Amino acid sequence: MTTHSSDQPDRICSAKGCRQVAAYALSWNNPKLHEPERRKVWLACPAHRDSLAAFLDARGFLRAVDPLA
Repeated sequence: MTTHSSDQPDRICSAKGCRQVAAYALSWNNPKLHEPERRKVWLACPAHRDSLAAFLDARGFLRAVDPLA
C-alpha cells in the first residue's frame, strides 16, 4: 500500500498495472532519439526490477539501476 505525504510524493512502480511503491530507479535512453547525456527514468518495485531492466537492456537502452533513497 502506498503512503501519502505532503512532503514526499508517491513513487509508484512503472510496470503496467503495478501500484507498489518503487525501490529502484532505472535510468535509460534511446540512442536513436535522445542525446547521449539525456536520461529518462522508470521506477521499479522489487518484484519488477529485473523484468523492467531486462526489457530495457534487451533494446540497448538501460544505463543504470540505482536504489531510491
